[in-house]
Amino acid sequence: MSSLSLAAVALALQHWLQLLQTDPLRLSVLLFPMLLFMELPYYLAVVAGLMRHVLRSRLQWYPRWPYCPSVSCLITCYSEGEAVAPTLHTLCEQDYPGNLEIIAMIDGAIQNHVTMQAVQRFIRQHGKRYPHRRIIMLPKWQRGGRVSSLNAGFAMSRGEIVMALDGDTSFDNDMVSKAVRHFADPKVAAVSGTLTARNASASLVAYLQAMEYRLSLLMAKTGLGELGVLNNVSGAFGVFRASVLRQIGGWNTGTAEDLDLTLRLKQYVRRNDLRIVFEPRAVGHTDVPETWRLFFLQRLRWDGDLAYLYLRKHRHAFSPRLTGWPHFIALVWSGLLFQIVGPFTIFLYFIWLAFILPLPAYLALQLLVYVYYLLISVFNYLCYLVVSSSRPGAELVDLLWLPVFCLYMLLLRLWSSVAILNELLRRGHEETAMAPWWVLKRTTRH
Repeated sequence: MSSLSLAAVALALQHWLQLLQTDPLRLSVLLFPMLLFMELPYYLAVVAGLMRHVLRSRLQWYPRWPYCPSVSCLITCYSEGEAVAPTLHTLCEQDYPGNLEIIAMIDGAIQNHVTMQAVQRFIRQHGKRYPHRRIIMLPKWQRGGRVSSLNAGFAMSRGEIVMALDGDTSFDNDMVSKAVRHFADPKVAAVSGTLTARNASASLVAYLQAMEYRLSLLMAKTGLGELGVLNNVSGAFGVFRASVLRQIGGWNTGTAEDLDLTLRLKQYVRRNDLRIVFEPRAVGHTDVPETWRLFFLQRLRWDGDLAYLYLRKHRHAFSPRLTGWPHFIALVWSGLLFQIVGPFTIFLYFIWLAFILPLPAYLALQLLVYVYYLLISVFNYLCYLVVSSSRPGAELVDLLWLPVFCLYMLLLRLWSSVAILNELLRRGHEETAMAPWWVLKRTTRH
């Protein structure tokens, strides 16, 4: 850009700043769709939940007597290979004094003999070293998908508490204790744990995903969970009361099984006066995509599945009669508006302003929007460092990456619109690798 163009942008920016002081209503109208109506109240609600979490954590009291129900860990394995061994190891090394039943379900065991051999080798070498740990391998010779594996493992499990875990996720050694203690309250139906990216140093996209996990997942779930409107129980790290899971019929969809189960859980807890909570101190570490291609393919599936569940399979759940007013408001705001309508609003917003504003004014306004998001990200990250981080000193350097992170999040929102269109026009959820085509073909179409 030439010096003349930069001067024009600077002049336009000065104009917008003056407009902010003299006529904030007009500026608000230009920014309204993206900043005020959908996103700012959402961020404020999350921060309010975080503040409540800080206060409650300082006052919370757990009983001194041991609450150690039996726990079944269902590990879905497909193509992890040797990466499944650290998962088994970290579960066996848990400091939980109760009984742990560890069931590794090998989906498509004939094709995935490397993963099956890794589990067999671990059982042979370490199976008898750990008291109160029972390791079982469940080979599913024909591939049936993730849901099939979870239901098969759940059918043979004996634990009062059931954990649904990924085969490539390792865990802190106090994870079970931190998650299970919530079930001492009989009104708790499910607990969602915290996930971090353990391969954050592998590439730029992996590093940005690690920041996203901290800001957009950990922060949001802590805040929303504290307000009692948790949006999703993670598929890679979800903990459930077995009796509740049986009542709602386990897992029953070919794709996006975690959000599907959460939406059904919300209707069940509404009728039975139960709760779903988030435990930020129960931590799992998973691998994220290390290339942009794999990252975009993953988000194409994630966001497309979300659109499928919200707009097709569970559209009836958007009713206060079924979920209650708090969950209904959260579903509409953080689900429909923020995740479905939001990406299209941002895309159309860029196009609309490009037609009504001269180029310097357009660039200046986009710069104002960028600065707004940067300030929001800085504030959120500082909140994260104070409230949630276990290594605030080491993670302080991430503040330097926030300017890049803001662009990453914008790219992510725009890509969400592509994923949603792919679902609406092509039924993209039927192309997922989470289940074979013959399973998805038999799934009820919505």
